[in-house]
Amino acid sequence: MRPLKNIIHRIKLRKFFEDRTMSNINLIIEERPRNIGNFMVGRLLPFRDKRMVGPFIFIDHMGPEDMQAGENMDIGPHPHIGLSTLTFLFEGNVMHKDSLGTEVEIKPGQVNWMTAGSGIVHSERTPGYLRDKPKALHGLQIWVALPKTLEEIPPSFFHADVEDLPQWETDGIAYKLIAGSIMSKKSPVPVFSPLYFLELKSKDRQTVKIGNELYGEAGLYILEGSIESEGTTFGSKELLVAKDNSLCEFILNPNTTIYFFGGEPFAEERFIYWNFVSSNNERIEQAKNKWREQKFTPVPGETGFIPLPPDNINLKQHK
Repeated sequence: MRPLKNIIHRIKLRKFFEDRTMSNINLIIEERPRNIGNFMVGRLLPFRDKRMVGPFIFIDHMGPEDMQAGENMDIGPHPHIGLSTLTFLFEGNVMHKDSLGTEVEIKPGQVNWMTAGSGIVHSERTPGYLRDKPKALHGLQIWVALPKTLEEIPPSFFHADVEDLPQWETDGIAYKLIAGSIMSKKSPVPVFSPLYFLELKSKDRQTVKIGNELYGEAGLYILEGSIESEGTTFGSKELLVAKDNSLCEFILNPNTTIYFFGGEPFAEERFIYWNFVSSNNERIEQAKNKWREQKFTPVPGETGFIPLPPDNINLKQHK
């Protein structure tokens, strides 16, 4: 597999509050390349100085990657606890299989929402009919931590088609609400805490004043194009974290796509190890042992599994 195109290989964190006291931008986090088996991604969260934004604890930007015939995404069976995963594709196709017996192909614009709760195992692969053909893959993979009282709920799965998602246009900006609630709209995706994951697209230069609609913590991810804020231009593959949501006003430059995400943060710290998230480190140790002993419910039709990584490897992947 060729390396991820156009990834910025230098980690750069700029703390504007240190030298620009009037700025409303607290952090700027650029994508860092990570290898997830035979596929490269750009990691946004977690970051050493910002582990979560609201309940969002993990964000990977996949691609854009052009794959030749025989080059495929193959992420074998692996477990999760204490979170919901959200897969949102811009381009390409992924076959999702899990230990509930779910087998669903996700296509661009659709939403796969898998809640691990007490534990689930799943695989993500290029669909069989595409494995011997040229193809592309581009999208976001996101983890949303569960509230402490719901960390051990039974696992579940939800799939939303493109037409199921609220979509509207205001002042030349196209909005799509992928998950959560905001701007008097609600996505059908069954979230478990107050949050939002909102797409904004503009073909022309537009001013965005959305601060009064945001709540909790807010992050802004620039997928393509650029924005202007407080006299500074920010480009693609950058994640901006606001100090004060109410002051969130900026300019969308032409042909720009951005994503607002965030919501109410939890009172308790969340621990993360590999694919496990919990407010209790002992619970993570239990999950690690359970996976080592292969006592999770398997994925029907799958063979093999991704082994638990060594502790020192896991620590490196989140820096």
